[in-house]
Amino acid sequence: MSQKVKQLAPAIWDEIQKANKILMHLHRGPDPDSAGSALALYLLCKNLGKQVTIIAGDSIFPESMKILPGSAEIVQKNYFQIKPEEFDLLFSLDSSTLSQISKEGEIIFPPKLRTVKIDHHRNEADFANINLVDTTYPAAGQIVYDLMRQWKAEITPDIAANLFAAIYSDTGGFKYPPTNADTLLAGSELARIYPDYFKIIFALENSKTPKQLEFLGLALSSVEHYFNNKVAIAAVSYDALQKHGIAKDDTKNLELSNTLKSVTGWIIGVSMLETLPGTVEFSIRKREYEGPDLSKVAIALGGGGHSAAAGCSITAPFADARKLFLQKMVEVYPELGKP
Repeated sequence: MSQKVKQLAPAIWDEIQKANKILMHLHRGPDPDSAGSALALYLLCKNLGKQVTIIAGDSIFPESMKILPGSAEIVQKNYFQIKPEEFDLLFSLDSSTLSQISKEGEIIFPPKLRTVKIDHHRNEADFANINLVDTTYPAAGQIVYDLMRQWKAEITPDIAANLFAAIYSDTGGFKYPPTNADTLLAGSELARIYPDYFKIIFALENSKTPKQLEFLGLALSSVEHYFNNKVAIAAVSYDALQKHGIAKDDTKNLELSNTLKSVTGWIIGVSMLETLPGTVEFSIRKREYEGPDLSKVAIALGGGGHSAAAGCSITAPFADARKLFLQKMVEVYPELGKP
């Protein structure tokens, strides 16, 4: 358990105790860490007798994660479709910037709304009243787990299922740094509390649709190489998605950039997807400790993340977004040479 968690746990617990109505959200394009960490805290607060609302945010909640306990209670609304002034406390989990809460408008918190941010991504946007940001953790779910231990709160089987999903997913099955012995111990304890943990893993890893496979084929056939074959980019335009009848949901949680960096010699894998005309999302991964710190590239483009895993969104025409991404790669890491 980190010193940051120990230091801030009492203040966060005090905020929960004082609040009557609590709001939580999932980040854009939610993954199991976003959903699992939020649902675990949601269930804990409900068990404490609080009125808690959890919203899906800008994205439709994925079918593959509906196995998570409590997910049926997620409200399919974004921040601008509710009344935040009606709440006492907002928890923002696994979200490095305000744009992860919503991109539908400018996020301005009501004066009386207390805010707590719990995140493990490197970023430059401490936007909450309490900011528990600790990059030594591989998942927001593990931070929430340690907070609950520090609070001596009961981790029920439903809470354990969500925390296990969060940690397992964001560590790539306990493979990605900074996974460590504490992460494995947390996974073991959560599996003890929720013995059917393997059902969570199966559901998360075996729920692809035919259209998702079609998208993967389309993306992999688009791969181009840069920086002397060190960087591989799979790029799919909005027009291509429309032509093949591929919905945005069919492009999510497919680990495309991880697949690219799994190839020997391709140090960095990049998926580049135009989800709407002029909106291009980048997911960037690298082979363990090789290559540059990807978070610096992502932050330079308005995103965030970790050294080995980062992402950003660029508002520009498809071809221009690719050029801007490559330009930032060169600016941040000139040692890469020319694209």
